[in-house]
Amino acid sequence: MPYFPEDVVTNQTEDFYISEVIREKILEQTRDEVPHSVAVTVEERQMRSEQLMYIRASIYVERDSQKAIIIGNRGQMLKQVGQLARRDLEEYYSKQVYLDLWVKVRGHWRDQDAWLTRLGYPKRET
Repeated sequence: MPYFPEDVVTNQTEDFYISEVIREKILEQTRDEVPHSVAVTVEERQMRSEQLMYIRASIYVERDSQKAIIIGNRGQMLKQVGQLARRDLEEYYSKQVYLDLWVKVRGHWRDQDAWLTRLGYPKRET
């Protein structure tokens, strides 16, 4: 007996899927430059027309130096991440995607239970 109906591909939300696609592209493009202390949240997602989806996402890092790496020289790294993520999302949704990415510093976010919950991680045992 299957755990999910055949037409269900995942038990995660669309926002989680979108954030993981963006995070994957960040880690692929920055390789060892940015540690895994990067998180992505979808702040807004809406259909602007029948064939255009608008997505505004925030990329969180713990230090200004990580922010600079993700943005890159003259914004080139962020542009590359956005293009690669957009390509995958357009293929998945079969629609045009406008991806609006913002990089923000939030120090020690991995140590803040409320923040981890917002990002979809389970509560830690105390």
